[in-house]
Amino acid sequence: MSKKLHGIGASNGIAIAKVFKLEEPKYEISNNTVSDSASEIKSLETAMKKANADIEKLQEIALEKLGAEKAAIFEAHSQILQDPAMIDEAKKMINNDKNNAAYAIHTVAQKFITIFAGMEDPYFKERAADIKDVTDRLIKYILNVPVLDLATINEEVIIVAEDLTPSQTAQLDPKFAKGFSCDMGGRTSHAAIMARSLEIPAVLGLKDVTKQAKHNEVMMINGTTGEVILAPSADEIKTWTAERTKFFQLQQELLAFKDKPTVSKDGYQKFVLEGNIGAPKDVQGVLDNGGQGIGLFRSEFLYMDNDHFPTEDEQYKAYKGVLEGMQNRPVIIRTLDIGGDKKLSYFKFPEEMNPFLGYRAIRLCLDKTDVFRTQLRALLRASVHGKLGIMFPMISTIDEFKAAKEITLEEKANLIKDGHQVADNIEIGMMMEIPSAAMLADQFAKYADFFSIGTNDLIQYTMAADRMSQFVAYLYQPYNPSILRLIKTIIDGAHKEGKWVGMCGEMAGEEQAIPLLMGMKLDYFSMSATSILNARQVISKLEVPAMEQLVAKALTCQTAEEVLALVQKTTKSALNV
Repeated sequence: MSKKLHGIGASNGIAIAKVFKLEEPKYEISNNTVSDSASEIKSLETAMKKANADIEKLQEIALEKLGAEKAAIFEAHSQILQDPAMIDEAKKMINNDKNNAAYAIHTVAQKFITIFAGMEDPYFKERAADIKDVTDRLIKYILNVPVLDLATINEEVIIVAEDLTPSQTAQLDPKFAKGFSCDMGGRTSHAAIMARSLEIPAVLGLKDVTKQAKHNEVMMINGTTGEVILAPSADEIKTWTAERTKFFQLQQELLAFKDKPTVSKDGYQKFVLEGNIGAPKDVQGVLDNGGQGIGLFRSEFLYMDNDHFPTEDEQYKAYKGVLEGMQNRPVIIRTLDIGGDKKLSYFKFPEEMNPFLGYRAIRLCLDKTDVFRTQLRALLRASVHGKLGIMFPMISTIDEFKAAKEITLEEKANLIKDGHQVADNIEIGMMMEIPSAAMLADQFAKYADFFSIGTNDLIQYTMAADRMSQFVAYLYQPYNPSILRLIKTIIDGAHKEGKWVGMCGEMAGEEQAIPLLMGMKLDYFSMSATSILNARQVISKLEVPAMEQLVAKALTCQTAEEVLALVQKTTKSALNV
């Protein structure tokens, strides 16, 4: 009898194949002390050379299969392996405390993994998996434990594992690895991102699929819905096979939208679809998916991937690369957004009862103006290489925005005085993520060139619910009428002053949200690159006047459930859902 499970659909598609259970070799890390520290250091360095050779090979494989953007993941792995903050601390433990090499690396790695795993931002949260991937490989070489090679799989299978690392995913051959399902993971993990590039269906976050699935039995996974069926019946296989054929047809239809303009069914052409990125290497993914710009570049990665506040020249190089890469398409760069869950190893934040509502983002920048001015100078210098927008995060009051803008204009004047070129078409805007700012959108719009709605924070601040807490997760409601009213207030307030509005939160790419955002006349939709083509297709099937009527009705609803039911009823025939 078949068994059904449900997880997180992480990479679209349907796979039907035998189970290949990935079982890692077991090993223990003891805290036994050593007498010969020099020998232990040598063992560590030998393991590092072997691990580095593996990473270089994996980078070559990824470059060939996935392209430069995804191969850059292994460049980051190489940097982690050579990171002096980690290696020097491990060597210090070996020399001073006589710890063995495996224990030293494991201990130091766990410290960094804990820091990154506790972060809210998905981009930084996934760095924990990267550190684990690299250090697990290093420890295996120290302990002479075999390192698995998934490239040797030569029959059609669905891989079942606790988790898949980026290095394991890169080895997969789509000819044989038809999909994978894991106990852990989510849509933002590097394994999921790489699976989408390989076009391998994946369902993650299944909790106990490794216990439920049996090696060599047939299983089916739907990477779009997150459904999994173990030991399916003949009828279930027949049904899913037909669904798989339909999915392939839909994917071909989506590809046709890559080079098409973003136009609604009734000919409205003012919607712009952009991508969110966390690093310069992500630019290619936006272009490959038909992105018309970058609506959010999270600049904090430059600070968090460093052991010092990045210099003006270091930042200039990164911003210049993104602006040039986007070939004069608009690029919105968010100024430093650290604090809360995003810490720096080289800067001590004050102890606060609630750091998410404390000393962070623009509040920190207006206090540490030397750090802020350095970033602004780098941004302004880079502006001549493309079409730049500068965006301030976590603005609560008009005075905050005016102060940040004043500093920006001061630095622009200083640069010009020093003989630097600065573009004259830079737009200066702000994130709309705090209810106090949303309610005064029409007043903020007198000073800001644009708004970008950060729905992730706007929702949790409005609902007073931490979206990372399992106990109040039910209150994280993007479609609650109160949230929709705030979003419309922001859009209407900006348009009243002739300013444009974007959205860079996850909501911008959601199929149920797009009809509502169309009806509110949102100007710029910024999302994960892989969501752009589907969003363009959705917009092409809907008419703006009908979506305006949908919004009018949705704003009178009482619950999120009512709103979602209304959206589905209104768009069902147009979207064939």
